[in-house]
Amino acid sequence: MSNQRSWLLMSTSALGFLFLYLPIFSLVIYSFNESKLVTVWGGWSLKWYGELFRNEQIVNAAMLSFKVAMISATLAVILGTMAGFALQRLGRFKGKMMFSGWISAPLVMPDVITGLSLLLLFVALESLFGWPAGRGTLTIIIAHTTFCMAYVAVIVQSRLAGFDETLEEAAMDLGARPSSLFFLVTLPLIMPAVLSGWLLSFTMSLDDLVIASFVSGPGNSTLPMVIFSKVRLGVTPEVNALATLMILVVAIGVFVAMWQMRKRPEPQ
Repeated sequence: MSNQRSWLLMSTSALGFLFLYLPIFSLVIYSFNESKLVTVWGGWSLKWYGELFRNEQIVNAAMLSFKVAMISATLAVILGTMAGFALQRLGRFKGKMMFSGWISAPLVMPDVITGLSLLLLFVALESLFGWPAGRGTLTIIIAHTTFCMAYVAVIVQSRLAGFDETLEEAAMDLGARPSSLFFLVTLPLIMPAVLSGWLLSFTMSLDDLVIASFVSGPGNSTLPMVIFSKVRLGVTPEVNALATLMILVVAIGVFVAMWQMRKRPEPQ
């Protein structure tokens, strides 16, 4: 009976992984296709990667998306870590329930509602104060930081919930100041959660289509917006090549983060 359960579990897991990764593997293979038709194999070739880098629209959109993702992820980590620290360490304070609700709202709010509300906010601010002047890179960064920081706050709060506070108490007994205590003791110990929050924020910002469509302006199309507009007219080998490069970049980032976590010594 135990062998049957093990076989069933392995078979189900294998089917699940095939369902998830076989289309990705197929996309990578067809990015090296000589044929212009993505469903017809014409031999191995790298020409579509050359065509990709000569496509100015895709290159500019990719540069904008990576710029926005890096800035948004960094700001989200800073603000989300502060929010998670406040929720976990400050105990009960006035307005904590409301603050917690504000942090959790982007997690459950549909992207359409978030994008529309941010668009209306930016339009109102521009009419009242003249800032931001139109929609562009700045408004995309603000929007992505807004919903990404909620995920970082949840991750950091969960990490702090299982944190061994005796390490901080020992550091304070040895004369550590609050600022030194956070940067030399607390932050290194929660760094895996911070790195996870940064990677998650980077991926979500790079992947976002709906919110960016609301808050972007002319000449500020992100990579998902460009890909979506091209896919509506049919998938081209250039899109396969672009997706393969994005998979490579994300895989390298994940492996680097895992290597850093393994390299970090365990607290005694």
